[in-house]
Amino acid sequence: MASAERPVLCFQKESVEMGVKMKKPVLVIMAAGMGSRYGGLKQIDPVDDQGHIIMDFSLYDAVKAGFEKVIFVIKKENEKDFKEVIGDRIAKVVQVEYAYQDIADIPEGFTVPKERTKPWGTGHAVRSCRELVDGPFVVINADDYYGKSAFSQIYDYLTTHKDGEKMDYAMVGYVLENTLTENGHVARGVCTTDDLSHLTGITERTRIERRGDETAYTEDEGKTWHTIPAGSIVSMNLWGFTESFMKELEKGFAPFLEKNISANPLKCEYFLPSVVNGLLEEGRAQVTVLKSYDRWYGVTYKEDKQTVMDAIRKMKEDGLYPEKLW
Repeated sequence: MASAERPVLCFQKESVEMGVKMKKPVLVIMAAGMGSRYGGLKQIDPVDDQGHIIMDFSLYDAVKAGFEKVIFVIKKENEKDFKEVIGDRIAKVVQVEYAYQDIADIPEGFTVPKERTKPWGTGHAVRSCRELVDGPFVVINADDYYGKSAFSQIYDYLTTHKDGEKMDYAMVGYVLENTLTENGHVARGVCTTDDLSHLTGITERTRIERRGDETAYTEDEGKTWHTIPAGSIVSMNLWGFTESFMKELEKGFAPFLEKNISANPLKCEYFLPSVVNGLLEEGRAQVTVLKSYDRWYGVTYKEDKQTVMDAIRKMKEDGLYPEKLW
């Protein structure tokens, strides 16, 4: 049984690769979204008796992997509550900064459609950090449990790779069956890779669920179902980027708005995978898929919370985490 150690921090600002100093990766956590199917700010819902939320466990694993700085992307109006729930206690362990996702933060020459209330998606959320990021960075969702290996793999990758002829990025992929819920359907980005584990594409499937012994998706409200091969790798929005990606996000946002704001003014979203796919299609970037065989946990539906709490309790009993993380 592994012993549960508290994180040991060493404040070294740069990594060394072949004698060249590299900036250490920072962790960007997308925490601005409301849980539309859960009924509240799911990322601040405790999952154990000690009052930890899912994000505590991600941060604990990230610190153990070597991360020393985190940027929380939040809504400005939630800042006080967010700091009380997690921000202030994390600031005692790592360097913390805040970026604010604001629907009005769009390029000059564009205006927010009159009745739009929805933010502009994950690409827009990460773009909110453009003044705070000046090196490699990792992006995660606030309300997902990713497991220890994900953070160590992505951290090690970004501290040993940099852009060459192509921009050099990474993502952690999960076995589809390890990301499903018993309580309904899920949306997942199903990945394809080449022989070198480089990402060749992500296809968004918005309704995936278990059907007997198989996993399948539908695109017509369940009239027809298509089996997804067992062991398929999916993206759970855990990305590792060099600084170049922030510039690509900025460069692509205005053209995205130009193309979509009139066609779908209230709901169009600037998604990270779409930007990545575009760079792959242009042959300007490569994305190495790092596989995690850990079980992913999240609260897609209210009923999922008990599953997460049971899993956390079991991991503590097995010595993967101490009772009190911080």
